Amino acid sequence: MKWSRLFFIYLLFFGAAVFYKTESSYLLLLTAAQIVYVPITIQMIGNKNGWSAFLAAIPPIASVIILAITSDSSWEYVFAAIYLLFTIAAAIYGIKRILSREFFHIEEFMIDIGLIYLSIGGLWFFAHIGKIETGFSPMITWLTAIHFHYSAFLLPVFCGFLGRVYKPKDYWKASLLILLSPIVLAAGITFSAWIEVASVILYMIGIYSIIHFAFKAPFTHPVQKWLIRISFSSLGITIIFSFLYAIGQVWSDYSLSIDFMLWFHGLFNCVIFALFGVIGWSINLPEENTKERTFPVSAIRGKLLIGDSILPDIMDEKSKDKYKGLVDDMRIYEEHSNQETIAPAILDFYENTLEYRLSAKVEWKSWFQPFAAVYRLFSRITQQINLPLSKKQVEMTGGIYAVNDEIDGRCRPRAWVRKIGDETVFVALYSCHKTNGQAYMNIALPLPWSSMIGILKLNQVGEELELTSQKTEDNSDAGIYLKTKMHLFVLPIEETFRVKDAGNGKLTAQHDMWIFSIPFLTIHYEIEHKSR
Repeated sequence: MKWSRLFFIYLLFFGAAVFYKTESSYLLLLTAAQIVYVPITIQMIGNKNGWSAFLAAIPPIASVIILAITSDSSWEYVFAAIYLLFTIAAAIYGIKRILSREFFHIEEFMIDIGLIYLSIGGLWFFAHIGKIETGFSPMITWLTAIHFHYSAFLLPVFCGFLGRVYKPKDYWKASLLILLSPIVLAAGITFSAWIEVASVILYMIGIYSIIHFAFKAPFTHPVQKWLIRISFSSLGITIIFSFLYAIGQVWSDYSLSIDFMLWFHGLFNCVIFALFGVIGWSINLPEENTKERTFPVSAIRGKLLIGDSILPDIMDEKSKDKYKGLVDDMRIYEEHSNQETIAPAILDFYENTLEYRLSAKVEWKSWFQPFAAVYRLFSRITQQINLPLSKKQVEMTGGIYAVNDEIDGRCRPRAWVRKIGDETVFVALYSCHKTNGQAYMNIALPLPWSSMIGILKLNQVGEELELTSQKTEDNSDAGIYLKTKMHLFVLPIEETFRVKDAGNGKLTAQHDMWIFSIPFLTIHYEIEHKSR
């Protein structure tokens, strides 16, 4: 189904609301967003143009139309709740998009946060229709609802679409200003007019930066180019009046009334910004710059108790392979390391892991120790990623077991079980894969009804070996993921192993981990050949 047909169908719905409107006509500014702009934009985000997407938008649209044309208040809560549920579903979709993608795609993050902000607009709309006491007047409640539909939903989404076309180095700064401004504005309305002024200044910096980017962006369609430029430029005009209005609130100068702001600011945003923007972006919607993940992922997921009790369910007892190491032959990674110059003991450790003794000292970062203590209560039950809180050096024992590749789904998987005393610390399922000639170590750690996936790239650093989940290029598989039955999510976690030869048959290794780029864990390993 073509965009033009969808657009005119939604306009017909809006026309019905306009024709039968029985309340104040200014409420139609929000109705236009709910019936036309929001459904069309969400379908563009999902890149769906079929009847199924159209039909999914019918219940909330019908609810808004009924609310617009009737004065019967007996069913208002129900119809407003239907629309609220629609916006919550949009927010869940935004969260799902965040978790399914790397975090450095700021243009997609803009779209995701716009979807989440829409649910806040749905809440304020529900509060307005239901006459719920919010501490603000009904007018302010409605204005907050419309703000979160236009400035907090449509603007970030349009900025995200622009970032797909053109993303200069300062794009992320303007994006963050636009994302922060709705929250600062809400704080200003609640606490201080000066904070409200600050929020408008943030908006101004972000908006004028986006206008500049829009005039630099290499649009291929001339009509789209000017519709989008006019759409963003209209905000450059309305934001000036928003600034004057906010300053007026500080100085008690009410020459710019709410009524003026409704008809000037509101109509500009509704007709020029939103209408031109929706039409412009629908002419030639830019594709996402993210890539689909196609690397193999273990199908094994744990139950509440993991530990070595998982082994009977996943072991390949018929296999003749008796694995001695985590890797059969390190030459699979020779494109990324010089086998002649890297320390031979490091290669031998990965190929003959069972011939080495392993001791470890765990160091949780100070800020993370309270979280680690709480996590420890659960990890002792699950017997997975069950690290001690003490910094005392302890010996890790265990074994390597063949895993049924039909159950796992990867090539020649094997389980490395590590214990401290009688407690299982790690059950890690090792394999490897190649993508575009790049070899990765592919590790799965079964968790309750899910699995943590570590895709590590190997790099040689002098005679040392580094294994890292950190990305150095967009098309890399490296990363830490969470696999559930239906989905693969990206986690905001990074890890790096650095292994070096300490001489005399001994190796040392350091395992560093970060969450949201903040270090939270370091494990120091001492590895010694059992013959010594």
